[in-house]
Amino acid sequence: MTEVAMHRPCAIVPVYNHEHAVGRVVAALRAAGLPVILVDDGSSAACAQVLDALASGDDIELLRHSHNQGKGAAVLYGLRHAFERGYTHALQLDADGQHDVADVPKFLRLSATHPDSIICGVPIFDETVPKERLYGRYLTHVFVWIVTLSLRIRDSMCGFRLYPLAESMHVIQHAPIGRHMDFDSSIIVRLDWAGVPILTVPTRVHYPQDGVSHYRLWCDNLLMVWQGVRLLIGMLPRLPMLLWRVVTGRAGERTA
Repeated sequence: MTEVAMHRPCAIVPVYNHEHAVGRVVAALRAAGLPVILVDDGSSAACAQVLDALASGDDIELLRHSHNQGKGAAVLYGLRHAFERGYTHALQLDADGQHDVADVPKFLRLSATHPDSIICGVPIFDETVPKERLYGRYLTHVFVWIVTLSLRIRDSMCGFRLYPLAESMHVIQHAPIGRHMDFDSSIIVRLDWAGVPILTVPTRVHYPQDGVSHYRLWCDNLLMVWQGVRLLIGMLPRLPMLLWRVVTGRAGERTA
């Protein structure tokens, strides 16, 4: 198989009322040479109009939910569509401009040389990060470290990732994945359980350019706790395998 056939990446951007920032995100992705799949998760008419205009550009597709279903549902829709379209890898990032698109080439290079790995951003936060969100992240991280019996997943909530689609689709088809803000943590844990190698990339995060955040402090933190309980239950039948990884010193995470 040729390198081109093995590595045909695209970008997936879930969008919910980020009409002021999404154009800059799409422009940066196109400048990096990536086809873009926008997933409109039931946005307002104003945002939908912006997305319709963007989708008239080359190599930009627009998928649409008739009503808001959650970030996870939007990304899952995009991943399935990308796989059906013959892409081998998909870069996920948010539409609000918080992620540093200057790091996109680094993600692509790592994925091209490690096509079976998931490339995960590890945030370097600046002073714009809301403190309640920064502290709340660590509760989820602790759950993740417990259910994987490792520190392989350094940050389980960053939405800047590059997925190997074949491996990801196998997990998506055989396991429950969070459909809201719990998506990022639930899929990375299940990919780790499936033995998919993890590479990490430190990346700067700025909150957010258009001032729109859909993070619900209490609801989403409770959702993360419930997800942690579900993952803990799911860990139990996998405990022998996870202990074997510990004993044998299996290295599943590397830092770029």
